[in-house]
Amino acid sequence: MAFKEKSFSACTSVLVGKKASIDGSIMIARNEDAKTAWPKHFKVYPHVEHNNKQLFISPDNGFSMELPQTSGHYTATPEWTNEYGIFAEDGFNEYGVAMSATESAYANERVLGVDPLISTGIGEEAMITVTLPYIHSAREGVKYLGQIVEEKGASESNGILFADQSEAWYMEIATGHHWVAQRIPDDSYAVVANQLAIQEIDFTDKNNFLHSTGIVDFVSINKLNPATDSFNFRKIFGTQDLSDEIYSTPRVWYGQKYLNPEIIQEPMSEELPFIRKANRLISREDVEFILGSHFQGTEYDPIGQGLTDLKHKFRPISLAKTQESHILQIRPSLPTEIAGIQWLAMGVTAQSLFVPFYATINDTPESYKKGEATYSADSAYWKYKLLGILVDSNYLEFGPKLKAMQKEVRIELNRRVHEIDKLLQEDINLTPENKVEIITKKSNENAFYAIKKVEELTAQLITEATAFSPLDFKTDANL
Repeated sequence: MAFKEKSFSACTSVLVGKKASIDGSIMIARNEDAKTAWPKHFKVYPHVEHNNKQLFISPDNGFSMELPQTSGHYTATPEWTNEYGIFAEDGFNEYGVAMSATESAYANERVLGVDPLISTGIGEEAMITVTLPYIHSAREGVKYLGQIVEEKGASESNGILFADQSEAWYMEIATGHHWVAQRIPDDSYAVVANQLAIQEIDFTDKNNFLHSTGIVDFVSINKLNPATDSFNFRKIFGTQDLSDEIYSTPRVWYGQKYLNPEIIQEPMSEELPFIRKANRLISREDVEFILGSHFQGTEYDPIGQGLTDLKHKFRPISLAKTQESHILQIRPSLPTEIAGIQWLAMGVTAQSLFVPFYATINDTPESYKKGEATYSADSAYWKYKLLGILVDSNYLEFGPKLKAMQKEVRIELNRRVHEIDKLLQEDINLTPENKVEIITKKSNENAFYAIKKVEELTAQLITEATAFSPLDFKTDANL
């Protein structure tokens, strides 16, 4: 995540190939991190046929481009205000393509000195809006966005996630005009945390690698490659300094530690691989755990029992600045209309709930369209934030109650997804319109159920918290 007042804000991403997951799902997921109080909304943008090409102009930096006349239906989680731009961040389009943007990254001074970032180039706030409605596959998404970068320039270094029913891709924009992308192997996963992560590029493998025009010559002519016999994008374009080792690599280390506990690595290592094969098949719940993690089971857990000087040494994956977290799950074995699910958790991931919204919904609950910078009780974002604030104030007392509620809700929402899948596959009399109506109704009911459980626990914790006042006094019954 990155914009004017969000400098040094950051995200963590997870990508999973279809043969690496327990049910054949392809998953791309990310925490969107920026401020402790900065609401997100969840909206559906309808299919639109314009009579003329539309001109997009960014309110953030003036980036502009003409858009195609046909804009596909898509979901997104924009900011509560357009003052700094739209920041639509993540969603599915009507063609079954999922996109998440962006994972903020940083290029080194050598490469930026030769190809600087362009102040009016494309940045995070515009990427979903100008890309997702117009692409028909993950691979096309990479090429489409790549062409924009080459023609218009990029204002930031960023990582972008794409997926469809066949594959997942991770794209990295490093400098003003240069980028690469790698297809996530079907049997593998990747965890990314605010660094340029892609390593060796095989320029002969067009199926698994894409890249900007002339990138090999750019590196060669400007003598940017520290190696003599390889093209390691991370080493050439990225940064490798102490800030990476404190801020970024420990998150990758923990994600890999969770999925590959048998592999011994150091949290500050600059050599952690981009691609890994897990020691088991990965579930959606595994991805949820990673996105909600804070170094549990290690001395680096900020709410654990470790030494004080280690508890805050590294930046955890889940933290108070998370605005929303999403898992874009595609299940290739199911019919297109129910294959995609946007699991959305508002607020701090560790203290929230991932609610399943099917990708083909035509509307979202009213509470997901509300919320501004100041707390309001009618906003889904603020309902989740309020619960987290209550838990924070008495974590040892309230933490177990939160975890119990989260487990209960996960079980129920998993049951509901199975029920919805079954209903829509078995009823052969449903028209496409009927299916959209049912999908929207059921998805919104999932959100209502989750919010009801949040409100119930919030009421319970507020009531119990009245006994924690420092002004309380044990009064003798005989007085």
